[in-house]
Amino acid sequence: MATSRPIVTSIRYQTLEETLDVKPKGEELCIGIPREKSFSENRIALTPDAVGVLVANGHSVTLESNAGVGANYSDKDYSEAGAKIVFDAEKVFDCDVIVKSGPISDDECKLFKPQQYVISPIHLAVMKKEILEKMMDKRITALSFENLKDDSGHNPIVRSMSEIAGSAVMLIASQH
Repeated sequence: MATSRPIVTSIRYQTLEETLDVKPKGEELCIGIPREKSFSENRIALTPDAVGVLVANGHSVTLESNAGVGANYSDKDYSEAGAKIVFDAEKVFDCDVIVKSGPISDDECKLFKPQQYVISPIHLAVMKKEILEKMMDKRITALSFENLKDDSGHNPIVRSMSEIAGSAVMLIASQH
């Protein structure tokens, strides 16, 4: 009786690395970043790098002119990252999602459209009742920075902001 042997004794697979364009899934979001108008507020919610990531993933970002100046980011930095620069705050508030680094003001609340999303500090203990009622009437969905938690129950955004503030206070104290 003849024994059969496999024709191929060993097979090797070698991976071929290739970069593929991945089409974004779902719906494109329009994200608006207004200029913070409160006194001594120099922060901005998204850096040009973060805007670049959002734009690369199929979203659009609308930025109010000079929104990043206090944080040393120019309109050109944001434009090069793919943001659309506008000079009218109302155009920013036409977006689906509004991202702010400061609390919501009464003037900004008037600009909200029904059923928008807002990501911002929401200090309920000090927020005016009228602002909260206007947001509820317009059915605004608000996510507060200070209450976002990771899987382990920590507040990563608050921790990061505290670390930055702690570093900054040492620099400020050294100047006096």
